Amino acid sequence: MEFYLDTAEIEEIREIAGWGVLSGVTTNPTLVAKSGRDLKEVVIEIAEIVKGPVSAEVIATDTEGMVAEARELARLSGHVVIKIPVTPEGLAATRRLAEEGIPVNMTLVFSLPQALLAARAGARYVSPFLGRIDDIGGDGVGLVREIAEAFGIHGIETKIIAASIRQPRHVVEAALAGADIATVPYKVMKQLVKHPLTDAGIARFLEDWRRAHQG
Repeated sequence: MEFYLDTAEIEEIREIAGWGVLSGVTTNPTLVAKSGRDLKEVVIEIAEIVKGPVSAEVIATDTEGMVAEARELARLSGHVVIKIPVTPEGLAATRRLAEEGIPVNMTLVFSLPQALLAARAGARYVSPFLGRIDDIGGDGVGLVREIAEAFGIHGIETKIIAASIRQPRHVVEAALAGADIATVPYKVMKQLVKHPLTDAGIARFLEDWRRAHQG
């Protein structure tokens, strides 16, 4: 499973990219707004750091507006992937963009039918939102599992991005459910690498080394 970082903060991206495990980045209007920077500048800078898929979301809600925005964003870098919500207008825009060779990540996926329609429209990625489904008493990981099973049955090559990750357990369960990618907030990514037994083991090794080389 690949790891993407879900952020628009450049320093966070630089740090995690330095680990050698980062395959891409996802952004959205909320994350870009929090960064306080221009969307295009942020996307270009992220693409230069990651050199992998960078999802940038359109603001328009009509098909023509989505397509126009997508074309403009796609010109920023060959790494740009266009995020489009699963709506009738979004599906139509995705079909047109796919035919032009512009990759699309269909976002705000909350059901298997939405994922199947997104794949049929030509989306390269679908993003089921685990955390938001859990928030209303649903089974976010169960949805990822359903999508993975259905895509496997029908030989669908669209990749599944487990999104709206809230905790390390979501990453574990998404991996076991068949997600191709987990897009993870900075805080959760930091939690993934930490374990008290690892810290204790390092401390023990260092103490043993110190004692063996005293004097």
